[in-house]
Amino acid sequence: MYQAPRGTADILPEEQPYWRYVEKVIAEVTLLYGYQRIDSPTFEETGLFTRSVGEGTDLVDKEMYAFDDKGGKSLTLRPEGTASVCRAYIQHGMSNLPQPVKLYYVCPIFRYDRPQAGRYRQHYQFGCECFGEDDPIMDAEVIDLAWRFFKTLGLRKLSLHLNNIGCKECRPAYLKTLKNYYSKHTNSLCTDCKNRLEKNPLRLLDCKQASCQHIAENAPHSIDALCPACASHFAQLQKYLGLLRIPFIINNRLVRGLDYYTRTVFEIQPEEEGSQSALGGGGRYDGLIEQLGGKPTPALGFGLGIERIILNIKKENISVPAPPALQVFIAYMGDAARDKALKLASDLRQSGVSVIMSSGEKSLKAQLRQANSLGAKWTLIIGDEEVKAGTVTLRDMADASQKTVIFSEIVSHLKL
Repeated sequence: MYQAPRGTADILPEEQPYWRYVEKVIAEVTLLYGYQRIDSPTFEETGLFTRSVGEGTDLVDKEMYAFDDKGGKSLTLRPEGTASVCRAYIQHGMSNLPQPVKLYYVCPIFRYDRPQAGRYRQHYQFGCECFGEDDPIMDAEVIDLAWRFFKTLGLRKLSLHLNNIGCKECRPAYLKTLKNYYSKHTNSLCTDCKNRLEKNPLRLLDCKQASCQHIAENAPHSIDALCPACASHFAQLQKYLGLLRIPFIINNRLVRGLDYYTRTVFEIQPEEEGSQSALGGGGRYDGLIEQLGGKPTPALGFGLGIERIILNIKKENISVPAPPALQVFIAYMGDAARDKALKLASDLRQSGVSVIMSSGEKSLKAQLRQANSLGAKWTLIIGDEEVKAGTVTLRDMADASQKTVIFSEIVSHLKL
């Protein structure tokens, strides 16, 4: 028997109300901030991700689904959303539009990683990207958008973690200090961190191995090594978040997992659960557009995991709107009644009435049981007598009361 591949999940009908609810709130909140939707291809040239995300990251080295197509070109299933939107921004000349350009997306993400609660090898992400403005007020607005999105969903038990990892001017000196500190602890580092020390030292702070935790906790802080421009940017951001009344925690170990981040980085986490349960995060990537061949363009954004969001909606017992109830079930007896039922079902749907019609040769009792199990508000019963008289029997499934209605008046009766 075939099974869904490991790390993937079917989104069954009973789960769909949660997804529709999240998507509805996404559309509502992004509209408030002037974001427009963009949808990019599911796969891109592999080089787009190795160049943007960075060699030496876990995502590039271990987690990408890369393959050669029939023309010999290396392609990769999208492992994160930002690079594709940056490519589209450059390709379609969006730098010529009034800035900032604000785009959002909802898309599947593919990572060959160990499946865990709310994070699958194919999972879904809501992301926003803002191009063309380096003012820290935009950092505050992007964070405010994410925060408002969660609050609109009804989530309350969340915390915002914030850090600044510097820019190309001040980060090299910080990385040198960080490497000097870690070089004194190499014997205690896990295997991955020993590799990170040479390839990607910033990621040392993000290690989840217990043996590395104490070392990371006492590591030098990036905010203590910021250049004046980055320090001012970070101070302004904190002021703006205060004006917006968004509480935050300075997290000196927060670096995010991708190489393109500069200055602001942030994560939104469930209270008391830690970064491995983060609902998402983001930050600035002011050098990425230029790195991918575009004009120098400041930019920032975030990505939020929809599966984890839904897990937390359930955990906080937030009720979501139920799908619309079935309005009409049509039961029939006999071939002539079947023909009449088929035409009636089509006419009712044309009028905007939801209908499920019986099928096969079930007894009337069995058809009524089916109508009840489907939650139909009304059942229309058609037999030989109804066909001759041009009527139907209208049954209220709530109290089992019935009345006879002529065909031409069915819709008006259903909409009482």
